[in-house]
Amino acid sequence: MRNSRQKLVLAGVAAAIALLVGCAGPTQSGEASPPEVAVHTVKTAPATLSVTLPGRTAAHQVAEVRPQITGIVTARLFEEGRTVKAGAPLFQIDEASYQAAYESAGAGLERAEALVASAASREKRLAALVKINAVSDQNYDDAVAAAKQARADVGAARAARDAAKINLERTTIVAPIDGRIGRTLVTVGALVAANQLQQLAVIHALDPIYVDVVQSSADILRWKRKLENNQLDLAGDNQLGVSLTLEDGTVYDHKGKLQLAEVSVDPSTGSVTLRAIFPNPDNLLLPGMFVRTEIVEGVRDDAILVPQQAVTRTPAGEGMAIVVDGENKTIERVVETGRAVGDQWIVTAGLEPGERIVVEGFQRFRPGDTVSPVDGAQVADASKPRTASGPGGGRP
Repeated sequence: MRNSRQKLVLAGVAAAIALLVGCAGPTQSGEASPPEVAVHTVKTAPATLSVTLPGRTAAHQVAEVRPQITGIVTARLFEEGRTVKAGAPLFQIDEASYQAAYESAGAGLERAEALVASAASREKRLAALVKINAVSDQNYDDAVAAAKQARADVGAARAARDAAKINLERTTIVAPIDGRIGRTLVTVGALVAANQLQQLAVIHALDPIYVDVVQSSADILRWKRKLENNQLDLAGDNQLGVSLTLEDGTVYDHKGKLQLAEVSVDPSTGSVTLRAIFPNPDNLLLPGMFVRTEIVEGVRDDAILVPQQAVTRTPAGEGMAIVVDGENKTIERVVETGRAVGDQWIVTAGLEPGERIVVEGFQRFRPGDTVSPVDGAQVADASKPRTASGPGGGRP
């Protein structure tokens, strides 16, 4: 019985050793094949140079509707949330007292005009009599002064009537601009006053619409130099083209233009506010929305683009790429990179078209080693464990 157990133990040890030997790979006498690495062949291609900035939408025009007279609101004449035209009636204020004031001012004008006729007739009569010394000069001077005063009273009465008419017309509050009107902030029966702080409603002009973004003053200077050297791709009217990405990640259908830059730099951030203008015919964009703007500077026809994972950084901040030469040996190469375009770098120095650079498999070799380069899409990730499906799981 004891011998049987010893035989079983020895058989298990032998099986384990055989298994380990089978998994050990090549023997000491064999030579290991060069490690596979994914490479990218350097090529030139057109690259769109742009900068992406966050921004907020703002209405093209904003009008806060307020009363210019005091009175009771008797009617609301619009539907909330709808588009209104300039001059469209919005609110009606009780006009009874203003109608009476207008009629009173009209009557005062008629009275002043009647007095003018009488004063002018008296002045004319005394002018003839003073020539024959039938009246004194003082009486004639008084008649002339009375006539002038009567004519002045007519002017004052006419101005009072016009002012009363303006106030009467202001009992109907109209839209000052075209746009979409929001909710009503007062109800029928409310007492409103001239020049009050609370607005009755707000109108936003949404087509076109503004998008405000912030850019560093250094980039603004770079744009100005490029503009002077005709290195910017202008969309028209000497303006840069702009595209939008909405909050849900979709791209806005209409293109815009960079319209203006603020005339001063924010001293706390060193940035400048830029304003782009976009058509908004469907009112899809609303004031206050967060968007991402892409400002296109131009297109570089012969840019060298390489995947970002192919470039590492040294402690000094230099870009470093691994080049595979004609003998499949790896060589470290210092490269200079410009801006990022998507998931790629624009390389400005250090690489030439046709060269191969490593993009995957850096952990499998050291610089100077010989490798087996293959296209990046064909390389399997050797770092992932290989398992066999089915009962009992896998084994090495």
